[in-house]
Amino acid sequence: MIDLHCHLLPGVDDGSRSLEQSVRVLEAMREGGVTAVCLTPHHSIGRLAAGVASHDAAFERLSAQAPDAIALHRGVELMLDRPVTAELLEYPAVRLGGTRYVLVEFPPALAIPAISNALRHVSGLGLVPLLAHPERYTGCRPESVREWKATGAVMQVDATTLLGSGRRGQRARDLLAQGLADIIAADNHGDDRMLGTAFRYLCEHDGERQADLLTRQNPGAILAQGKLEAVPPLAIKLPLFDRLKQALGESE
Repeated sequence: MIDLHCHLLPGVDDGSRSLEQSVRVLEAMREGGVTAVCLTPHHSIGRLAAGVASHDAAFERLSAQAPDAIALHRGVELMLDRPVTAELLEYPAVRLGGTRYVLVEFPPALAIPAISNALRHVSGLGLVPLLAHPERYTGCRPESVREWKATGAVMQVDATTLLGSGRRGQRARDLLAQGLADIIAADNHGDDRMLGTAFRYLCEHDGERQADLLTRQNPGAILAQGKLEAVPPLAIKLPLFDRLKQALGESE
């Protein structure tokens, strides 16, 4: 499996705080079947001029002690907190593994049209926006996600959110049911969020093909700048107790 979204560069954001913590999580990932990881600390359009030099030393230290069986790639999770301009092209370090793909996110309350416009601007620069955890946005509906994908963007659902009984979990499952998710990633912050959790969950719901595409084939295609394959729809029905909690208005 290939995980394209994690916060394991030690001491640079709200993720892993130490080298030892990062190595421990990478070991657990390796044991769970992960073969490649893209390290994506938080960054933003507003801080582009500051560069990512602070990440370089952390990457060198982690590379020296990381498990040999896991390939480490660079990138960021880029907050689109300001209008996207051609300036973005001047900072190749923000791209995933040196590809045309950029992992992006937005302020939580941003309106659907603004998200669409920003994604369209990124695509207009010849880059491919990979939208991190679209299920976090309250306006995330199949129709809005279709609009986002029409801009050239691809969708990354969080692995553990997929199992949740709250609204975010339901939105994530709705994307799967409509065939709108492109990859799954753990968004690990030095904790126990693992890609294998979603892989096993999907397989338990007769989604072996979807699990392979979401965690192996499509993430691999992104790193190779190849063609992503559409993921067949997969409807997952929650147990009755979880459906009752959701119906009673469980929070995000």
